Amino acid sequence: MGNASPTDGPVHEALAGLALVDHHCHGVATADLAPESFESLITEGDAWPDSGITPFDSPVGVAIRRHCAPVLGLPRHAPAAGYVARRAELGWREVNRRFVSGAGTGAFCLDTGYAPDAVTTPAELAASAGGAAAVYEVVRLESVAEAVAAAGVEPDEYAPTFLAAAREAVERRGAVAVKSVAAYRTGFDLDPRRPSDAEVTEAARRWLAAGSRGGRLHDPVLMRHLLWTAVDLGLPLQLHTGFGDSDIRMHRVDPTHLTDWLHLTSGTIPVMLLHCWPYQRQAAYLATVFAQVYLDVGLTLHYVGPSRARAILEEALEITPFRKLLYSSDAYGVAEFYHLGALAFRRGLASLLQERVDEDELSLPDAVRIATWTACDNARRVYRLPEHD
Repeated sequence: MGNASPTDGPVHEALAGLALVDHHCHGVATADLAPESFESLITEGDAWPDSGITPFDSPVGVAIRRHCAPVLGLPRHAPAAGYVARRAELGWREVNRRFVSGAGTGAFCLDTGYAPDAVTTPAELAASAGGAAAVYEVVRLESVAEAVAAAGVEPDEYAPTFLAAAREAVERRGAVAVKSVAAYRTGFDLDPRRPSDAEVTEAARRWLAAGSRGGRLHDPVLMRHLLWTAVDLGLPLQLHTGFGDSDIRMHRVDPTHLTDWLHLTSGTIPVMLLHCWPYQRQAAYLATVFAQVYLDVGLTLHYVGPSRARAILEEALEITPFRKLLYSSDAYGVAEFYHLGALAFRRGLASLLQERVDEDELSLPDAVRIATWTACDNARRVYRLPEHD
């Protein structure tokens, strides 16, 4: 991988000076976190309080103690107990301000549809960033569908009511994209065809009859309908792909399961594959052969830490067209993930591009252009964001 430091060279300098566009992220906690709450938020797994195993003894826990501790005024590799105590001493507002503003992000695309904890609103996130960053919303379609069901709807009115509610949510929030968590609910190995009106009505009847006016949306017909509704809405569609919590059935979230659906939806909407690990190579293939497919490796980067971010980015960029890779943090709950995601992305991408420049496989102007596209310009183009917020 060469002898250059990950923080040396003109590519690193260029990336360090760019305001990132974080094209997929979430709010962070608006309360001081007890140790067990903090630990539960830094793992995609469950907390295991009686196991003797703590998330601090994992790559993400080590990365927090190494790279986040100094932001809080602690020495590198501060002990876990001291780290959590320092967070409480500073208070959540100051912790959020330090990490979010320090990430160097110029715009956030915020998924507001997942909030089992009390987290920052778009305005509060913007304030944590120092007020200079723009925050755009992303509408989670499963949340809209579940709200329609909870409000009460007849099965044969479900489809038009859902479409109208989704359009209203997009317009009211000025959303730049919609999102689906089909990966958690059904996986991607679905019939790719648009379901008929009769199929949707019958599926809605089954779902609504299940009690609590529907509950969580997990019917495969209604999930197919949701994905096709996203096409009708005309905005970029973000799809969680790969790594997630234990609701995921990993073999069913390989994005190549979407191949037939991508053929059928060609020429319609951009499809944004989020996170992708361990399927970053499969996602890269799809981005190479389908004009509408884009990807990121957000979420992955803070879990592997800055020392492994280059390897993940390198695999994602093996064949991906350079206008197809975006940056995201997928930060949720703890503001540290905004800092770690940005740090890992800048170091990892700078390291691999600088090495290619040093080996004369890439010109410096090309490397800087690729860095700029990935850090911010690709997202601004796909989501039609202003050049300067």
